[in-house]
Amino acid sequence: MKKNFALIGAAGYVAPKHLKAIKETDNNLLAALDKFDSVGVLDSYFPDTDFFVEFERFDRHLEKLKRRKGIILDYVSICTPNYLHDAHIRMALRRGANAICEKPLVLNPWNIEPLIEIEAECERKVNTILQLRLHHSIVALKKMVDEGPKDKIYDIDLTYLTSRGSWYNSSWKGEIGKSGGIATNIGVHFFDMLLWIFGGATENIVHKHDLYNASGYLELEKARVRWFLSIDYENIPESVKMKNQRTYRSILVDGKEIEFSSGFTELHTKSYIEILKNNGFGLVDAKPSIQLVHDIRNTELSPLRGEYHPFLNRSKKVQYT
Repeated sequence: MKKNFALIGAAGYVAPKHLKAIKETDNNLLAALDKFDSVGVLDSYFPDTDFFVEFERFDRHLEKLKRRKGIILDYVSICTPNYLHDAHIRMALRRGANAICEKPLVLNPWNIEPLIEIEAECERKVNTILQLRLHHSIVALKKMVDEGPKDKIYDIDLTYLTSRGSWYNSSWKGEIGKSGGIATNIGVHFFDMLLWIFGGATENIVHKHDLYNASGYLELEKARVRWFLSIDYENIPESVKMKNQRTYRSILVDGKEIEFSSGFTELHTKSYIEILKNNGFGLVDAKPSIQLVHDIRNTELSPLRGEYHPFLNRSKKVQYT
């Protein structure tokens, strides 16, 4: 039976992935909300969806569907700015729907406990998108580690470069209080992946955290990790630029590259398939990575001594002051 969805944040950067997932899992989108009205993307997926720019009218519409037509809302997909996620999750649960929230689930670890309580009160579930746990290369890596020597410590280099234009830092994404900064906004699912495979963090050193780049060194239960994240196109390797590509992902495990160049386009749909089978990742699953990125953005920067990512020598943009 088809499920009924509403979507908040329809004009957002990640909304098309959720629209595609709702469509490809053969479900209905009853209504969409965004204070910005540049949402022509809806025509590609759900041209008959009712769209609203005011929350009050959106809420009234959903109530009318319930009271006058007996149409029950099953899920609310949340694609809004990071600092609004917990408020929109509460709205979904109190309306009697399950929530599907884009990463990061919340900005601060203390936001999670109240959601656990409300989840229980409403007898609904909060699902989050931790899509890398479904990527075939990451699943294979976890299997290798789980089946490998129990006392082995792996050496990891994680590099994720995803170029963004000047719009990025002019938007809410450039405000650390709203996005959490680079490590949170573009890195949280990578940190979730590392914690999921290699265990909890025992040491956390941050070398850089500015408008364009973030980098540091982590010691996990089973790994030593040098990590570098960036939205600066200048950090893209020349071999990638020559292909007219603006994104570069690399995971080195003990010096060996993990094939990680493809397999991303269907991960949100895979996530929705699991959520609809009640196998989605929830609040408890998300908490370790939320704690880690919170710690990263609140840790004093350390000088470049000992282990640090080699890309640090290439990043030139200014830091926060």
